[in-house]
Amino acid sequence: MELSDYLSILKKRWLTISALGVAGVVIAVGASLLTTPMYTASTQLYVSVQGGTSTNDLLQGSNFTRQQVASYTSIVTSPLVLGPVIDDLGLGLRAGSLAERVSATSPSDSSLVNIEVLDESPAVAAALADTIAEEFRSVVADLDRPTDGSPSTVKLTVVRNAAAPTVPSVPNTKLNLALGLLLGVAIGVGIAIVREMLDTVVRSAAAVRQLTDVSVVGVIGLDDHASERPLIVQDAPHSARAESFRRLRTNIQFLNLASRPSSIVVTSSLPGEGKSTTTINLAIALADAGSKVALVDADLRRPSIAKYLGIEGGVGLTTVLIGQATVEDVVQPWGNGLLRVVPSGQVPPNPSELLGSDAMTAVLDELVRDHDVVLIDTPPLLPVTDAAVLAKYVGGVLLVVGAGKTHRQQLAEAIHSLDRVEANTLGVVVNREPQSRSSAYVYYEYSQQAGDGSAGARRTRGARTELASAATPAVARPGFPPRDGSSLEAVDVPAASVSMPIGSEVDEGLGRASTPPQHVRGPR
Repeated sequence: MELSDYLSILKKRWLTISALGVAGVVIAVGASLLTTPMYTASTQLYVSVQGGTSTNDLLQGSNFTRQQVASYTSIVTSPLVLGPVIDDLGLGLRAGSLAERVSATSPSDSSLVNIEVLDESPAVAAALADTIAEEFRSVVADLDRPTDGSPSTVKLTVVRNAAAPTVPSVPNTKLNLALGLLLGVAIGVGIAIVREMLDTVVRSAAAVRQLTDVSVVGVIGLDDHASERPLIVQDAPHSARAESFRRLRTNIQFLNLASRPSSIVVTSSLPGEGKSTTTINLAIALADAGSKVALVDADLRRPSIAKYLGIEGGVGLTTVLIGQATVEDVVQPWGNGLLRVVPSGQVPPNPSELLGSDAMTAVLDELVRDHDVVLIDTPPLLPVTDAAVLAKYVGGVLLVVGAGKTHRQQLAEAIHSLDRVEANTLGVVVNREPQSRSSAYVYYEYSQQAGDGSAGARRTRGARTELASAATPAVARPGFPPRDGSSLEAVDVPAASVSMPIGSEVDEGLGRASTPPQHVRGPR
């Protein structure tokens, strides 16, 4: 992972990291409160060598003391020193127990010895430090005494007596809090990274790009009210989510320019990823752009298009496949008339066989002949084989991936199942991806409010008036290329019809401006 990936993890898991950091501080506070306060008293001695008046003698004596000091510090905690101290002060301790509370150190290249004593009582700690220093002087004098009985040449002088401390040295609350915070944050970061590495759920288009070479042709943002407004392109044409479907439409129109697919299967890896609503909204967007669209509900297991569009679904595709009706008998116009819907009909006992039959191929050929594009909603790939069977007979496949629902291995398996039947996978549509408040989203929220009596609405009306005063242009009717081979049809329209309210779409690739028309619902 790169640095940006780690920063993204920290941003996403900041709550866990913060909680563990606070927990570390709380534990540190608790440990500090439960720890018995201990006080440290210290004393300092200077080691020197007596005798000798010349410079050479003094230098040799100084070097000798520096060499011996390292050995003297070990003597401080020996029973030879601590035993008499215990007897003098009447302590009920053994020398080994007292040694655990006494430490002796010597600064580098010096003749000083520092003695520190730790005790629950400040006065006892100071008394112990002074007594140990005096006993230490006596022991060193006896150890370094010459064999002829003359006084020792090594002299230890107390240069700083112990004083009763006023502040406990244990616990060090500030240090404990810092360590608790650091340890808690470190554990939180570690857990966040491990969770991210173990999390195999596809949550964004970036994750799809890392997993497969198949292009991401559309990203549909997460909408908490999507279940209330499934037909977002019709119900809220100026919303950011509706604009995402129009961008998807534009991307599909420019796929495979040499051999643009006329029939497209829309499927997903698992149920519940939004393939049906994606298919419907894409069909409405294509019809808004002037394309003749056939929307086929080939999900013969759990059909839903008729329910979403509010049309009769009892007679439909299965009725045609078993020879009881023709395509023209079951097709139902919807919206602006350019969208024609073939519902699923009755749920059959053998969906895969029907979808792979010659009758299904004939239905597709007829629909492709009469429409610019045919969108086919199919069951998910992993539970059943229906979509893979049908993918062999169409121009391309769109794979819808529900962000936060599909796992990486499931997406890889779905793509592999399409590769096995040599399907033309046009791309992946990432649905319900969480979006940040970008400038585009702010723009579309503004455009939704442009119709009220606000200043924004007045500015919009002014813009319309200005556009209406322009010369009458020739407007290209977009969509898939007509069957006669011409690419776009230029028609003269009144100048007022080219006014673009805020939120209307401009497709640069097609050189046009379009405002989503008002739809009329189909029969219920």
